[in-house]
Amino acid sequence: MKSSSILPTTSDPTPSIIFLFGPTGVGKTDLLTNLDPSRFAVVNADSIQVYRHLDIGSAKATAELQARIEHHLIDICDPWHQFTVADFIEKADLAIASITERAKVPILVGGTAFYYKHFLYGLSEAPPSDEQTRSKVKLLIEEKGRQWAHAHLCEVDPPSGERIHPSDTYRISRALEVWYASGRSLSSFDLPNTPRMGMNPLIIGLTREQEELHQRIENRVSQMFAEGLEDEIRSLLAMGATEAWPGLVGIGYREFFTAFSTGEYSKSMVAQEIVRNSRAYAKRQMTFFKSFAEVAWYDASQTEAVTVAIERYLQSAEQ
Repeated sequence: MKSSSILPTTSDPTPSIIFLFGPTGVGKTDLLTNLDPSRFAVVNADSIQVYRHLDIGSAKATAELQARIEHHLIDICDPWHQFTVADFIEKADLAIASITERAKVPILVGGTAFYYKHFLYGLSEAPPSDEQTRSKVKLLIEEKGRQWAHAHLCEVDPPSGERIHPSDTYRISRALEVWYASGRSLSSFDLPNTPRMGMNPLIIGLTREQEELHQRIENRVSQMFAEGLEDEIRSLLAMGATEAWPGLVGIGYREFFTAFSTGEYSKSMVAQEIVRNSRAYAKRQMTFFKSFAEVAWYDASQTEAVTVAIERYLQSAEQ
């Protein structure tokens, strides 16, 4: 039986891997239409698209595109279960092993920056979660509320407090667990600084002018509502969805629950919040992505230049 790890053996070269990332709405999915489906396979690197039932709000690739080019790590987890970065690394490794065994090139596509960072370098040296500390933090949050938890995190670990959204209870809890377990902030633990398993990916970043990107985000949100985002929310509510579901902390979903909690829901208000939050998120994404070394940046309209860069990388890997 072949190994499920991408770790190369002494006789096998390190497999070619392509990272394709950029801010929300930049046009990552559009670029996939130019790839040869007989040569490439997509590994999803979006933290919301891993969840089932969250299709429109997460801007998943259409069924037609998924049928045209092989996709992995989409619809693999129920939205009431937590999908961690460790889960992503494990499942991405398995997917890439399967893809390379069939002589295809895996291309990680998405906008979740910490997925790429940890996939490339591995997890931080922070202490693992333990049941006692996790229960302590859970009780504190239940007693004092989510707003208190985020404010407390901002006090003990300002970098993590700034990075983690106030509605992301899972990551707030994890950061507080590390604080209570070790007396150190999560942000104080270093990431490894060498790629795992000798990986040497081609890293492609897509950009657009800010005004153009903002307009694309606004257009995309309008399209989501036209495609039935409100019906998708109703279906989730009928399934028993609450704002505590891990899959619903993402932009495009959490805005509905915020509106429901205030009793002031309106389509236009929620749409405006999704646009505003998406634009702010795009800015944070770019800050994170720019921390990567050796990124080849392209305007998202430069599809031919991206294709040439991929071909040169693959030819170099074969030599």
